[in-house]
Amino acid sequence: MIDLLDPIDLHLLDGWQRDLPIVPRPFARVAREAGCGEEEVIRRLAAMKESGRITRVGATCAPNTVSASTLAALSAPEEAIEDVAEIVGRQPGVNHSYLRENRWNLWFVATGPDRGHVDKVLDAIRTETGLDVLDLPILRPFNIDLGFRLNKEMDRPPAPRPVRLACLREGDNDLLQALSTGLPICERPYGKIAERLGRSEADVLERVADLQDAGIISRLGVIVRHRALGWRSNAMVVWDIAPERVAAAGPVLAAQPGVTLCYERRPVPGVWPFRLYSMIHAQSRNKALEVLSKAAQLPELEGVRHDALFSSRCFKQTGAMISRQGVAA
Repeated sequence: MIDLLDPIDLHLLDGWQRDLPIVPRPFARVAREAGCGEEEVIRRLAAMKESGRITRVGATCAPNTVSASTLAALSAPEEAIEDVAEIVGRQPGVNHSYLRENRWNLWFVATGPDRGHVDKVLDAIRTETGLDVLDLPILRPFNIDLGFRLNKEMDRPPAPRPVRLACLREGDNDLLQALSTGLPICERPYGKIAERLGRSEADVLERVADLQDAGIISRLGVIVRHRALGWRSNAMVVWDIAPERVAAAGPVLAAQPGVTLCYERRPVPGVWPFRLYSMIHAQSRNKALEVLSKAAQLPELEGVRHDALFSSRCFKQTGAMISRQGVAA
């Protein structure tokens, strides 16, 4: 799939998954580097969104800073997967939902303006499905930046900026909700958001820059659909590691080539013992298993039991729910 992409499309996907210009006409600046016109960039991004190659051009926020979230899972009977996935997907704030190879087969992320909202979502799913739900909140991120180049060996993610919550001001949550839902793909996208929020374009640009500098916006750019672009062998690898080993193992695992996400989550004693999580995105199952084999040989992970949960289907992938008025699009 990557080999079949138009070179300009590939440039837009590879070069702008982060650091989208925070200027009145960002796509004009993107166009200069792509060697084409602003209208062409807008047309191509809109077409890739329409075709499902990208979900949006927008922001992702550092977890549990301006909103609450958790990774959750349930064990759906095979004959009821479609119905259960529909129940999960319609809950306000569920922004990711995948079918994975495990007894706990339906995995999703629930987001909301606070933990109370997330708890209500999980309770609603338990009630409507009659199934137990694993609640696995994040404890410590080691890499949460899923942006990586598609046409070459994966680059190491940038070091996360320290998060400075003192930077937050009134109105920022509504702005972050708009950015997470997605920028309008037009000449002046920040101006369109400003108009919608009843603010000035200059004010929005200043706040976006400040929120990115403060680490609250962890990534601003093109959010791709990896499966639609040929990266179909995606595995969530879970590691049953002792708590005292996580601090040493996490950063090393996060830096391993081919590992695209890495974080510590709270286990469920007696039910789900896994504490360290890593994502592997690859173009084939064999390549994903090669990455996993090398990771398992790291001294910091010596002897650690692990399991690879390959995804077989994506039911939902959108931006997070942040503000009380916001709903993940």
